[in-house]
Amino acid sequence: MQTLKVNLGDRSYPIYVGAGILDSLGQRLQESGLARKVAVVTNPTVAQLYLDAVHGSLDHAGFEVVPILVPDGEEHKTFKSLATIYDRLIAERCERKSCVLALGGGVIGDLAGFAAATYLRGVPYVQVPTTLLAQVDSSVGGKTGVNHENGKNLIGAFYQPKLVLIDVNVLASLPHRELVAGLAEVIKYGIIEDPQLFRDVEKNLAKIIALDRELLQRVIVTSCSIKARIVETDEREENQRAVLNFGHTIGHALEAATDYREFLHGEAVGIGMVKAVMLSVQHGFCDQQTFERILKVIKKAGLPSEIPARLSMQSVIAAMQLDKKAAGGRIKFVMSEGIGKTRFHWLSPGEVLSALER
Repeated sequence: MQTLKVNLGDRSYPIYVGAGILDSLGQRLQESGLARKVAVVTNPTVAQLYLDAVHGSLDHAGFEVVPILVPDGEEHKTFKSLATIYDRLIAERCERKSCVLALGGGVIGDLAGFAAATYLRGVPYVQVPTTLLAQVDSSVGGKTGVNHENGKNLIGAFYQPKLVLIDVNVLASLPHRELVAGLAEVIKYGIIEDPQLFRDVEKNLAKIIALDRELLQRVIVTSCSIKARIVETDEREENQRAVLNFGHTIGHALEAATDYREFLHGEAVGIGMVKAVMLSVQHGFCDQQTFERILKVIKKAGLPSEIPARLSMQSVIAAMQLDKKAAGGRIKFVMSEGIGKTRFHWLSPGEVLSALER
């Protein structure tokens, strides 16, 4: 097991990464001094696989477990699901020192985190991510929220967990499509920050997809380390943290334009990264060779790289204008200057539309 730390003063927390460490969850919560009632938020799919193990570990450590199940899927990251969590927390008389534990992927983590941030004006919460995407990205950094019909994560809060526990063994139960979608975020970290990580993915993609435990742990630790460093310098995304949105401006717009039913998040980000690098080439920030290299690894991973022709570009642009990074009618894009280098560039919706229609 490896232990990382997100250094945020009195909001600092550890990230535990290892194989077969799920049964140590109760011990980790004990060490964090959390109260004895733990509300475990999950979905039916994950509950069938891991709720018994989590319940057993927490019970053995003396915790009272309150399971809360919400429907599976990005389309259920809504106020309705949030209300389900609130109702159970209230019915079970969860108090300010009670803990909310997110057991699942990014949807569960965002929902449970936002519930924890707002229930009784804030209760502790813990992240136990069970998808690769959540393990390398959404479980770290304290972004929580729900979707609105007009855009992704338009309602939310920055609220840091007390700890994150990542067991790479749970990825064995992950559907292939979900695993590949998670790779999009790993590729993103390589593009924006770490050329060696990008080379690692290029060279070992087949082994990663085959769930080589050592490789998985290495790319997860590297990804979490990159995100922790960026979050430490800009917790509330006032400036540099926005670099983590590389590929997400178009990606989020694609998700919203298709009612969150066509793409997994990582798939939409895969397309978004290809288009962001294409825009970077068009504006002279990036060379064609880098574009071809990035496109190749995204395709090799099995991620989509093109916006479906049947999709209205106007609907994508309309969704993009509601992006949280939009201001004054312009959109803040993360551009690539090569593997490991980025810059911000403001574009009008018309400029984006013109570029995407070429």
